Amino acid sequence: MRGSDPLLLGIDAGTTNTKAVIAAPDGRVVAAASEPTPVIYPQPEWAEYEPEALWRSCIAAIRAAVAQLDDPGRVRGLAIASMAETAVPLDAAGRPTFPAIAWFDKRARPQLDRLVAKIGAERLFEISGLAAEPIFGLLKLLWLQENAPEAFARTRRWLNVADYLAWRFCGVAATDHSLACRTFAYDLARTRWAEDLLHAVGIDPGLMAPLARSGEALGRLLPEAATATGLAPDCVVAVGGHDHVVGALAADALRPGVLLNSLGTTEALLRAVERPVMDRELARRGLSQGVIVVDRPCWYVVGGLFTAGGAVEWFRRAIAAGAPYETLVAEAEAAPVGSLGTGFLPHLRLGTPPHPDGQARGAFFGLSTDTTRGCLFRALLEGIAADARLCAEAMQSLVASAGPEEIRVIGGGSRNDLYLRIKAATWNRPLAVLDMPEAVALGAACLAGIGAGIYAGRDEMRAGLRRAEREVRPDPAWAALYGCLVEEVYRKGYPALRPLHEASRACLARQGTG
Repeated sequence: MRGSDPLLLGIDAGTTNTKAVIAAPDGRVVAAASEPTPVIYPQPEWAEYEPEALWRSCIAAIRAAVAQLDDPGRVRGLAIASMAETAVPLDAAGRPTFPAIAWFDKRARPQLDRLVAKIGAERLFEISGLAAEPIFGLLKLLWLQENAPEAFARTRRWLNVADYLAWRFCGVAATDHSLACRTFAYDLARTRWAEDLLHAVGIDPGLMAPLARSGEALGRLLPEAATATGLAPDCVVAVGGHDHVVGALAADALRPGVLLNSLGTTEALLRAVERPVMDRELARRGLSQGVIVVDRPCWYVVGGLFTAGGAVEWFRRAIAAGAPYETLVAEAEAAPVGSLGTGFLPHLRLGTPPHPDGQARGAFFGLSTDTTRGCLFRALLEGIAADARLCAEAMQSLVASAGPEEIRVIGGGSRNDLYLRIKAATWNRPLAVLDMPEAVALGAACLAGIGAGIYAGRDEMRAGLRRAEREVRPDPAWAALYGCLVEEVYRKGYPALRPLHEASRACLARQGTG
C-alpha cells in the first residue's frame, strides 16, 4: 500500500484471535491480519493464556499487517483493546509469575463467596456497580494468593492483557478505566481504584497499574519492539481499553438512545448512561456497568452473552467435526424457521442476564429424528438471538423509560447475514449494521490517533470517521413466530432447565466427577 499520509494501528487481543488493523485517520482500513490466541485448558472450567504466547500472537498479527505497507514509517501510533477480566501478574523484573487466567475461567468461585461474606454484596455493588461474578480480576488475585502463594508473593504488578502488551511495547505500565472497572476493585462513581477495599482483603493497591485515559500517549516503541514489529521507533503507544467499549467508540454508539450490539466470541449489549446506575436490581439481573474516560467520563450499562460466537465455535468443534462455517450457515439457511421445534440455550460458560448464574449450563431441546445438523445450527443462532433480546429487555427499565431509538451492530458476527435476519426478526426491529467487522481494532486505532496527535480528542475523532452501514429489516412472518418462541419458550427456558442442571451436578459431585 503506497501513500504518504499518516496511518494508525489498532490491535484487538481477543479470546480466540488477535487482530491487527492499520487504518487511515478517516477509518478506511488499508491493511489487516489475524493470528489465533492460544488458550490452555488445564482442567474443566479452567482456562489460561501463556503471556509470551499472547505477545507472539500480537507480534505476528502486526508483522503480517505491516508487510502490506510500502512504508511502515507512516504508522504514527498504536493502541490495544483486549478482553477484560484477564491479567498477567509480573514480578519486579517484569517476568510473569503465573499464566493469565482467562476471563471465562470459573476457578475463583470460593474466593467470590468469601469476598461477599466479608464485605457484603450490597457494599461491593455500591463500590463497583457490578453484580457478583467469579470472573473479575480481584477474585483471580485472591485465588492466586490462596492457591499459588509463591507466585503471589513475587507479584508486583497486575496488568490486563491490553496493558501487558502496551507495556511490552513501550515499557510503561498503565491501565484504562474501562478495563480497571472489570476488576471488582474500582470505584465506579469516583473513577479511581477502591483502595480501602483492596486493603480490606489483603491486596496491596500498588499491584494495580496507574489509571490513564484511553488515548493517552504512554511513550514510543522500545528498540526491541520496533525491531519485532517492523514499525518505526518513534511510533507512539497509546492507552487502549475494553474491547466491546472501544468498538462502541468506533461505531459512534456511546450516545443517548443507541443500543450497541457487538458480535464476537461473546456478544455485548451496551447503552450509554449519564451516571452510574445505583439500583441494586441491576446486579440482581446480572447486568454490569462501567466507564471509559477519553476526554471525559462516559458511563455505560452492559449485558452480554458469554458464549455467542463461542457457542458457534463449540458447535463446529464438538458437533460438526470442524465443518466450514459457510457450510453450516448454508445448512441453517435451508432449515425451516423455528428449526422444527428445536431450541438452544447458549449458557455454555455462564448464565445470561437476567439470569446471572455461575453454574448455568447450555442445552439443546425439542430434538426429534427429523432434526438435521442444519436445524441444530439454525436453532443455535435462534437461541442466541432470543437470549440477546431477553438481555436487552432486562436492561431497558433500568436505563431509560423508552426503548432505544437505534440498534447498531458491529463485530465479526455481522458477516453472518442469516444471523442478522434472525436477530432483526427476533427483536422485530431494524438493525443498523456497520461495515466494520473489526470495529474493536479500528476503535483502538482511533485511540492511537488521539495519542499520536492525529486527532485533538474524541469529538474530532468521532467527526472524522466515515462509517458505511446498511439496514437489516425484520421479516414479518419470521417476527411473528420468533416473538411467540421468545415469550412461550425462551423466556421459560432457563427456569425450566435449571433444576435438571442442578440435579445433574449433584449426582456428579456425589460420585466425585463433578
